[in-house]
Amino acid sequence: MSDRIDMATLYRLLAFLSPAFPIGAFTYSHGLEQVINDGGVENAAEMQAWLSDVLQVGAARSDGILLVHTLRAAGGGDTATVREQIELGLALQPSKERYLETSAQGTAFIQAIKAAWASDNSTPAARIFVELTAGAEELETWPYPAAVGLVAATWEVPEEAILTGFLHAFAANMVSAAVRAVPLGQSDGQRILASVQPLIAATVQDVLASDLDDLGTATLLTDIASMAHETKYSRLFRS
Repeated sequence: MSDRIDMATLYRLLAFLSPAFPIGAFTYSHGLEQVINDGGVENAAEMQAWLSDVLQVGAARSDGILLVHTLRAAGGGDTATVREQIELGLALQPSKERYLETSAQGTAFIQAIKAAWASDNSTPAARIFVELTAGAEELETWPYPAAVGLVAATWEVPEEAILTGFLHAFAANMVSAAVRAVPLGQSDGQRILASVQPLIAATVQDVLASDLDDLGTATLLTDIASMAHETKYSRLFRS
C-alpha cells in the first residue's frame, strides 16, 4: 500500500474520523470526567499533561498498535489474525465502561460503514470485511481500533494517514470533553490540540515500529478513574 493519499481517500478518511460520524464519541470521556471530579485536571496545563500521557503511554498508543496490525493482517488477507485482533481489543479493556467505550463505538462504526460506505474493492481486505460483517459469520461486537483498521485496509488508506487521523480524533474528543467538564475555554482547547501535534506525530512513528508485544499502558490512575466512574451517581459521560 502506498504512503501517498489521493483526494478521494483523504475525503473518506476525514468522513470516517469526523465528529459527525455516528459512533457517539462525544458521550465518552475515557475516565477523564472522574479525573476532573477528583481534582486531577483543573486547568489547561493539567489537561495537556493528562492527554500527553494517554497518547504516549496510555490506551491511545495501544489502540494505535492494534489498529495498524489489524490493517496489515487484513491487507494480507489473514482473516484468522484479524479475528484475533478483534478478540484482543475487547480483552484488553481495564473496566466495564472502557469496554463499553470501545465496543459501542467500534460496532457503531462498522454499522455506519455498512450502511453508507460499503466498498466495491475486490482486495483481500474487502473480502474479509464482507465475510465478517454479513451472513452467518457476522460479528456482533467490534473494538473500535480494530474496526477502523479493517475499514482502512478495505479502503486502502495508508497506515500513517489513518493513525494520524485516529490519534487526532481521540485527542480532539478528549479536549472537547474537558472544554465541557473542567470547564475550559475554546481557545484553551485549541492551544492544547496544537501543543500535542508533534507528540501525535512521534507516537505515530512509535506505533508503526511496534509489534503486538509492545501493547500495554502505564496510565494506571486513568484506568482506576474509569473504574470509579462506574459508580458515579451523576455524570455527563458514559465513561
